[in-house]
Amino acid sequence: MSGLIEGLPDAVALRCLARVPFYLHPKLELVSPSWRAAIRSQELFRARQEVGSSEDLLCVCAFDPENLWQLYDPLRDLWITLPVLPSKIKNLAHFGVVSAGGKLFVLGGGSDAVDPLTGDQDGSFATNEVWSYDPVAQQWSPRASMLVPRAMFACCTVDGKIVVAGGFTSCRKSISQAEMYDPDKDVWVPIPDLHRTHNSACTGVVIEGKLHVLHKGLSTVQVLDHAGLGWTVRDYGWLQGPMAVVQGALYVMCHGVIIRQDGDTRKPIVSASEFRRRIGCAICGIGDEIYVIGGVIGPDRWNWDIKPLSDVDVLSVSSDRPTWRQVSPMTRCRGTILGCTKLSI
Repeated sequence: MSGLIEGLPDAVALRCLARVPFYLHPKLELVSPSWRAAIRSQELFRARQEVGSSEDLLCVCAFDPENLWQLYDPLRDLWITLPVLPSKIKNLAHFGVVSAGGKLFVLGGGSDAVDPLTGDQDGSFATNEVWSYDPVAQQWSPRASMLVPRAMFACCTVDGKIVVAGGFTSCRKSISQAEMYDPDKDVWVPIPDLHRTHNSACTGVVIEGKLHVLHKGLSTVQVLDHAGLGWTVRDYGWLQGPMAVVQGALYVMCHGVIIRQDGDTRKPIVSASEFRRRIGCAICGIGDEIYVIGGVIGPDRWNWDIKPLSDVDVLSVSSDRPTWRQVSPMTRCRGTILGCTKLSI
């Protein structure tokens, strides 16, 4: 990078460019080769953090089209389409997704195409592959593989590290192994196994800096301490359903209601009855809002058609009287949501 802006040192010019919203970066790249190099540099990412211009974007992958991710900019109500994930696995599903260090990570999972003879997912139910998308460099890259192939597992970012736990190595074998990934060193290390393994999919949420692993159909929660030295089993009796953490609090969409879970206490927040027929949607927290994304409208007694959705509905939980509003629907993705997370860049 040299001579970015005439009359300004490059370090100052870079901080000026860092204040430009992310959605305009493709246009900035057209100015000159030096601007293109600057926009795609890690120095720009660090400068955005220094000047306080980081943005929170919503990352979404749906059943249709295959292996395609989109980013949503909530400040400008627009969608950005990423290059197709270059995995050799078609219809990648049951993976883990998180963000760390300004990058999107897609981990494990397997094919969603079922072999009618064996019941296996196209011979690849679970993998250990890891991909990261760098929105600054605008490309996908393979990263160090997980120590254990897995699908339908808990996956979260804790203190800048990625933690995965549980899941399945095949459609008939659940596992208790857990491991931790350092994005800076590109290295996986084993951590203590879960106390218990169950023959059901598990998910993870981070509350107050601690990873909580939940198994579908069970009331017990396994909690990883800050140091990652072991798991504690607790029975909060949490409700089942799509979950999101907003400003440190856990919200669950269950039986047509958005409910706030504080430990073992519950507080209904607002009706979500209009989503009761919306199967396969996801919810995600950004700022003080909950986003309900995609899914399908399932068949009923009068209509057997299945309608894939690209709709996005938003609820602000900071309001005394929370109300729903719709924002721009996904422009490419639709149907069952396979992965959803927040990315700060």
